[in-house]
Amino acid sequence: MKGIFTNIRGNLFGGITAGIVALPLALAFGVQSGLGPDAGLYGAIFIGFFASLFGGTNTQISGPTAPMTAVSMVIIASIIVANDGDVEKALPYILLVFLLAGLMQIVLGLVGLGKYIKYIPYPVVSGFMTAIGVIILITQLLPMLGYYTKDDTAFINEFKPEAEEVLLDKILKEEAGEDILVLEDFEETIKRAKTISEDDIMKEALVLAKKESSGVLGAIKTLPRALKAIDWLEFILAMATVIIIFGFKKITTKIPSTLVALLVVSCVAIFAKLDYRPIEEIPTGLPIPNLEMFTSFSLAAITPYIFTALTLAFLGAIDSLLTSVVADNMTKTRHKPNRELVGQGIGNSIAAIFGGIPGAGATIRTVVNINSGGTTKLSGMIAAILLLIILLALGPVASQIPAAVLAGILITVGIGVMDYKGLKAIPNMPRSEVIVMIVVLLLSVFWNLVYAVGIGLVLASLIFMKKIGDSTAARSKVVPLGNADELQLPWKDEINFPINLKEEVFIKRLEGPLFFGNTSDFQQLAGDVPDTAACVIIRMGKTDYIDQSGLYAMEEAILRFSQRGIKVLLTKLPEQPRVLMEEIDIIPDLIPKDQIFSSFKDAMVWVKENIEDTH
Repeated sequence: MKGIFTNIRGNLFGGITAGIVALPLALAFGVQSGLGPDAGLYGAIFIGFFASLFGGTNTQISGPTAPMTAVSMVIIASIIVANDGDVEKALPYILLVFLLAGLMQIVLGLVGLGKYIKYIPYPVVSGFMTAIGVIILITQLLPMLGYYTKDDTAFINEFKPEAEEVLLDKILKEEAGEDILVLEDFEETIKRAKTISEDDIMKEALVLAKKESSGVLGAIKTLPRALKAIDWLEFILAMATVIIIFGFKKITTKIPSTLVALLVVSCVAIFAKLDYRPIEEIPTGLPIPNLEMFTSFSLAAITPYIFTALTLAFLGAIDSLLTSVVADNMTKTRHKPNRELVGQGIGNSIAAIFGGIPGAGATIRTVVNINSGGTTKLSGMIAAILLLIILLALGPVASQIPAAVLAGILITVGIGVMDYKGLKAIPNMPRSEVIVMIVVLLLSVFWNLVYAVGIGLVLASLIFMKKIGDSTAARSKVVPLGNADELQLPWKDEINFPINLKEEVFIKRLEGPLFFGNTSDFQQLAGDVPDTAACVIIRMGKTDYIDQSGLYAMEEAILRFSQRGIKVLLTKLPEQPRVLMEEIDIIPDLIPKDQIFSSFKDAMVWVKENIEDTH
């Protein structure tokens, strides 16, 4: 810990600069999530401080990020809908899911899974990151145009009939639960239905309208309405923000262009007394723990989201460790992946308790911190403390920021987060990898982020295993002796074999593992060996791993040889396959131990003594 307080000046400048860069992004991600700008600030404060304190990357700055916010937005929207559109009612369950994700990250770190994150295929990561950018761009089109569903009375009225059905259904379910529902007499139902007011119907209709216009598909469906009722002031403020962010970067990168855009556009809107829509009010004072998630805990309510929480934990792990690699490259250091996951998990868990949205290591903020002089964990903690000071001192002022400014900031985030390197490489990539990338991209945008990543991983794994299986099968051939064209350098010891036995003895060369990806090719072995054969030598020196599928494929092939009276010899049998073959009695029932040889030369001695030239 004492190393934290070295280079005080550099860490102070790094932390302050990173905190300034984090401020507008935290507010924007909070608004995008659906919980408000304060949730974004709380996430940046608590994740930033505790992930730095307990994490394994000295210079990492953590907080809400685009991928984490995009997934959180989906989770938040679904839980709010499940709780009758009431954010206050849904909040404990939302935060409990975020807390579970944080705790899962701690477990991932403790069991040592951090070092395995690097094995996630690039096409999956590329497709996902591009999808995040597309999702942000499309969902921010509506606020950029100044369209908000709650203000579109005509649109809400379209859902009144459906709202009445929903309310009636709730009454019937209540009566069924109270065991007073009688089909012959709906007197109680009618009595309860009369208590439903017009406000109740409109409130339910608003929930349905928001559901219809949420997400990518909802935004696309609602876009024509937004274009007809475009608020030009909101659009101009958002576009001005985008132009300043991209334009100011060409002047200098020493001052965060996002902060410049936030300050310039907000000051113009405030001092010119423009009739703009401000962001939601940011509460003043210290954040208060939300203990209702524990007091109103319901396992039934949270069970459907356990898998989602696990996905959020994995996404946060990937996001953070990728940033850790960037930090390592810049500082010539090495991060501790498992410790980083524990730190991120602690940060996300504490942030959830205080009402913050989840986050991860943020690449841009980390780079800014390093370039400004940050070298230890202190810089990340200073960045978080700065945000807390801003929250306490400038909360009311920050509440006057135009909502369109944050929409503009998110538009630039969406453009920046897409993987252009991967998109440009599509013409030169293998077709299978392009398919994985496109599948993940389309499923993420138009269906479900969580399932898209899972399907992408499965698809990439299947393609990889097929390639490995095909490659292994192509190199693992059945070779008749005396065929000089088949003899390659690794197999030169076969050259001196007696030519008179070339019709009786065949060799199966195995190159690489024998697993479920190439068992079908191995099973064809028995059919590839002609009836003239009296002996098959299986060379296993390069097969140091065999799985259950490969084991049973081998047993089936050897059994078929045995039924045909063909002897099977094994050479240079590695330890792992031997143990498995002994466990299911392939050795010694089908292959006696005296037919297993440490070298091909020893097998040749046995062949010369036991195999006769009959053809």
